[in-house]
Amino acid sequence: MEDGHQALHRRLRMVLVDDDPSTQAQVRLEFEGQDVDVLVATDSASLNRLMALGHTDLIVLEPGLNQGEGLEICRHLRGTGDDTPLIMVSRKATEVDRIVGLEVGADDYLAKPFHSRELRARIQAVLRRQPIPEPPGAPSRAAEIIHFGPFEFNLQRRELRKGPEPVPLTTGEYAMLKALARHPGQALSRERLAQLARGRAFGPFDRSLDVQVSRLRRMLEEDPAHPRFIQTVWGVGYVFVPDGGDAHA
Repeated sequence: MEDGHQALHRRLRMVLVDDDPSTQAQVRLEFEGQDVDVLVATDSASLNRLMALGHTDLIVLEPGLNQGEGLEICRHLRGTGDDTPLIMVSRKATEVDRIVGLEVGADDYLAKPFHSRELRARIQAVLRRQPIPEPPGAPSRAAEIIHFGPFEFNLQRRELRKGPEPVPLTTGEYAMLKALARHPGQALSRERLAQLARGRAFGPFDRSLDVQVSRLRRMLEEDPAHPRFIQTVWGVGYVFVPDGGDAHA
């Protein structure tokens, strides 16, 4: 299966968000033996857990899940800046349903029952439309400025300022802060953060990611021992909190 730019040299990671066993079986069967891992979530909580564990290439979502929770999942993802390609596959497919699905951020909309080959074709079309991924340490292609506390983080200029004063960042520190700041309020596992900030996984005994987070805390926090902006989520990883509030509240 191709991603639109080149043949995939790694497995595609797809998350199907649907509580219908027949749909789950149909999608799994279609990609059985292919370079595609089909993971299944049945609600927003299980989707969040799967996305925290690693990079997700595509989401296939039932918008009517749990009486409309699917639409809220899509709205929340887009509202937090998550642009993971997303296809809605729905039991409800009136013109109004399709319009609403696309308006909240779906990249495509397919009615149930569907032909497996059509789903595959739509997935390929959506992935072909995706831009070439931005290297982790590269500046943002578009103007993108994130404010938190006394800081202004300009991703296009690769520039961090505390008030009027510049704060020097290495490429690795910039990539790490960029990954965190683009996912505010989302608990990111070390594996997911490594993919976002480095473009690769890290070994189970590699503590360099935690060292880099510690360096960022020394730059950003008034009290690095009690961080406000880059908080630890025990058993998961880290979360960026722009307003410095309690991420666990």
